[in-house]
Amino acid sequence: MPVKSIDTEKRYRIGDFAEMVGLNSPTLRYYEKEGLIKPNRSENGVRYYTEQDARWVRFLLHLKSTGMTIEQLKRYVKLRAQGDSTINQRVELLEEVRRNFEVEYQQLQDSWTLLNDKLDWYKGKQAGTVEDSEDFANYLQSLNHEYLQDR
Repeated sequence: MPVKSIDTEKRYRIGDFAEMVGLNSPTLRYYEKEGLIKPNRSENGVRYYTEQDARWVRFLLHLKSTGMTIEQLKRYVKLRAQGDSTINQRVELLEEVRRNFEVEYQQLQDSWTLLNDKLDWYKGKQAGTVEDSEDFANYLQSLNHEYLQDR
């Protein structure tokens, strides 16, 4: 069986590629400008992308979804391009991202708790199980959510 050459790999123009990876063309051009992606060029200079490029962009989007900033993504891409000698630096970077993510995650959990408690309070008011004179701060305290009392 003949080996498929890179020349026969499906090529995607920027608009089709943007739709495929869930971004828009200006965002792809921005990622290119920032050095996060490097499109291929046809013989006459038209940029195109491949399935391998799509996998890379999806990976970058996963990293971005962890809260990685563009600067951190650029640093990661640069370190990755330098090979295994930068694994320790990549681990440090990812640990920093994880610490930041944990803080944001805790804040989201706190907000989720507050939202649910507020909904429960209003539903209790609707059902007549919460007295008119009870204020929300007392309600939270009755649920033992002291961490929210300082906000």
